[in-house]
Amino acid sequence: MTAPTAAGTFGALREQLSDAVSAFAGSPDALGEILAGMVDDVDRALGERLEIFPVCHHSPASALAMVRRLRAKQPRVIYLELCEDLQPLLGELRNCRLPVAVQAFASELSGFPADWGPLSVVAPITEASAEYQAIAYALETPGVELVLVDRSTDHVFQWSPRTSPAADDDTGADAGDESGLHGDAVGVEIGDLRPRFAELEAYLLHHGKVRHWSEWWDQYVERPLAGADYDTYRQVMVLIGSLFRRLRPADSDRLGRDEDRERYMWTRMRQHLAASGVDAADCLYVCGAFHAASRVEQFGLGSAAADFEITPRTDTRWRYGLIPSSHSAIEAQFSLAPGSVSIAAATWTTAVSRHRLSPYRLDGQRTAPTRGRRGLATTMPSPVAGPVSDSLTRFLAAPPDLDGLDEAELRGWCVDIVRLARRNGYLASTADAIAVFETSVLLAGLRNRARPTPYDFADAAVTCIEKDVVPGRRDVRRLCEILLGGDRIGQVGYDALPPLARDVLDRLQPLGLALEKRTVQRALLDLTGQPELARCSDLLWILRHLLPPDAVRPIMGERRLGHRSIQESWDLALGRNQRALIELGYEGVTVEQVLEQRLRRAVRGPDATASDALAAVEDAIRLLDSPRLVDELGARAVDLLGAERTADGAPDVLRRIRRLLAHYRATRPILPAWCEAFVTTGYAHYCTLLPTAIAAEETEVRQVAAMLGFLFSMEGLALSLGCDRSQLELAVAQSHPTAPAKVALLWAGQHQLGVLPLAELRARCADLLTNPLVVPAFPQYLAGLVHALEPVPGLAPFVVETMSTAFARLPDPVLLPWLPTLITTMRDQGPELVPMLVREAGRTFPGALTELDAWIPPWLTPPPPTREAVTTAAPQRQVGLLLVAHPETVDAVAGLLGHDGGWLPAEDPPADLSGAAALLATHPETLEAVAAFRAGSATGRRDTAARREVDRDG
Repeated sequence: MTAPTAAGTFGALREQLSDAVSAFAGSPDALGEILAGMVDDVDRALGERLEIFPVCHHSPASALAMVRRLRAKQPRVIYLELCEDLQPLLGELRNCRLPVAVQAFASELSGFPADWGPLSVVAPITEASAEYQAIAYALETPGVELVLVDRSTDHVFQWSPRTSPAADDDTGADAGDESGLHGDAVGVEIGDLRPRFAELEAYLLHHGKVRHWSEWWDQYVERPLAGADYDTYRQVMVLIGSLFRRLRPADSDRLGRDEDRERYMWTRMRQHLAASGVDAADCLYVCGAFHAASRVEQFGLGSAAADFEITPRTDTRWRYGLIPSSHSAIEAQFSLAPGSVSIAAATWTTAVSRHRLSPYRLDGQRTAPTRGRRGLATTMPSPVAGPVSDSLTRFLAAPPDLDGLDEAELRGWCVDIVRLARRNGYLASTADAIAVFETSVLLAGLRNRARPTPYDFADAAVTCIEKDVVPGRRDVRRLCEILLGGDRIGQVGYDALPPLARDVLDRLQPLGLALEKRTVQRALLDLTGQPELARCSDLLWILRHLLPPDAVRPIMGERRLGHRSIQESWDLALGRNQRALIELGYEGVTVEQVLEQRLRRAVRGPDATASDALAAVEDAIRLLDSPRLVDELGARAVDLLGAERTADGAPDVLRRIRRLLAHYRATRPILPAWCEAFVTTGYAHYCTLLPTAIAAEETEVRQVAAMLGFLFSMEGLALSLGCDRSQLELAVAQSHPTAPAKVALLWAGQHQLGVLPLAELRARCADLLTNPLVVPAFPQYLAGLVHALEPVPGLAPFVVETMSTAFARLPDPVLLPWLPTLITTMRDQGPELVPMLVREAGRTFPGALTELDAWIPPWLTPPPPTREAVTTAAPQRQVGLLLVAHPETVDAVAGLLGHDGGWLPAEDPPADLSGAAALLATHPETLEAVAAFRAGSATGRRDTAARREVDRDG
């Protein structure tokens, strides 16, 4: 460790501190050691051969000191405390409007816990920061090298506790549209300077009469150091960093990580100096004041300690880019006071104008000009190389420079806040402006300030203008933030965007909209009159699937299987969601590639289900024209269906496969192979699962109904593909439910199979209504019958009959308490089936009130008489003549039966067919089978029509 350059440089300060400890503390042991150690830290940091520039993040005082020092020293190499793998992105800052954040992103992890993903690290950069001035100087000055020396983003997570992916800093909050720009990324900052000892921070805030640490820092550090010379600035910053470091809990895990970071940075700087041969006197090391007071063994170029062993990075594939940031996002990320970064930006602008400085900027960068005076830049004289002078004692002993009241500035604030408040619905007047002015001066005096700060002004405005109710969306404190600079939001320029984002903007150019703006823009697409916009429509639907809901929102038009709108209307907010679009670019080169990858990941994940796979198939058909991908996803759906052990996803599976089958039947001559495999696999799977699922208490009625619906609606297709109907018959026979709703559902299944005739089903329901012990549970039976409309839609007339019978037969003392249960049961368990029931009731009951008295329910109407068998000779002869005239049918049947008998000669036709009639009368089985077949065909046609109607409604 490097020794102090001059042991007596701060001797006077040590003596004063020692005397103060003896006078006030009594025992100089602990406190004396802390104060003496702080002075030693300052002496060691300033005596180091490699010049250390301590900074605080987003500090105007640090930025001002950096501008002055860079113009005075003109270093050849700048070592910057920032993740070393982010360096290639810094040149892209010239294509952006600050503030922006440099981001490292990884979605495919290797070497980290899977539940940490995706990993994201952001480093926000503002113009009023020392790091930006250093970056701009290095990139715009020929012959100057910028070297990032902090650990890589991979090491940020390598060194993190395994219980949480949060590393050194707090993660961002989703407090609003702008404050959530960083998402849940881990924030890294240059110069995190805040007490890690809670009691110390509370003490400073209490005695400083301020509410937040940002306000304390602005009053006691920022303003006194804004005009200080360079030596004073360095010594004060290192002293503060040493104080916070020594009052930090020694057993903190974060302290160990910070010390490893310091070892890492000093090792990287030594390696670079050895490789480049640059003189250390021509270099500048920019780091946080906390790290400037480091006590690790590798500190200093003259340290004899071995280099820190840097572990290799994991195989995680990191992607890098720039994302937009904002003042509120930075405040939320690093727990700063609301409005503090905006106030710091306003302070920076004022200080640059007041001190007539010319700050550094990247050439071509889009940024608001700072009111500096080029050509009149003043610089503090560069200290001559030699022993360090004691500027710290003079600074601590001298009273603070009183900055007089700027009445014009404060008066302008007061007038503007009243005007802004009136625009936002407040009943403010000139009297309120006067009250805000006087209250600001009063608050500044109470807080030992000669000049009111923006914090005093904001408190005074809230006190004088804010009433009990906020009339609009913005309260007075938010209006003060807008007045003092607002929440500046950055933007990443086109040239700095990833290829995917540039491709999206290029492909949407035919819309003629300025998509980089943060406003919501309306796009109207007439796909019939302008067919060239069809590609834009395809892209918008893909972005709708990939981006947040408010980024691309359809107002008119839809895209579903087999349907494309002829006109569409969209609300586009891509500028407001630029971060999401940029992070999309980390996953691929085009949106089609990203969508394909996401669909594959969705069906290959550990929690993937058959329903998820079918949804992916639908998305692939709607959004991508890729039969290969559809077949791959469909095959995966077959595998997932066969591996399921519960019926949780049966309703979604049934709904989606019905849609897909209807789509393929309408668009293709044959079904895809995966569809046929899905039907056969599902038929066998649900037949096996039905007895267990129907008896399990955790299985819902709608899930069992969906299983039966799959089996009955897909039965014809499954049997044609080789399935055996006996599987279904055995499954129904082995089912023994106990819940009333499932019992009724099983009855419907038995009726569909022909095991339970409708007359017997009607008798069972009548028995339930006559049993007083079962009447309270009858709504559950009725709910089961309602769910049975899914697999057996032909039961709709019977369900209406059963419900009408219940209303007619039950007495009021039983019916009235029963109705609420019936309504809630049907609403909770079968809301999508109630419309079918209502339509059937509309067909059953009379349409006019006058017809009700004479109306007889269909189930009470006597059946029509059956027609007697016709045995007259004339019809029999007509049948015989018909068969003789058209013998092909009889010949075909005879050949099928193996008989080749001939016909009688035509000149001798039979007089009658009384023998055939007698034969049919003796053996009527054939006629009965034909009649039953015709009746079954008619029923099948009605069921098919009903299913098509359900599909169309769905």
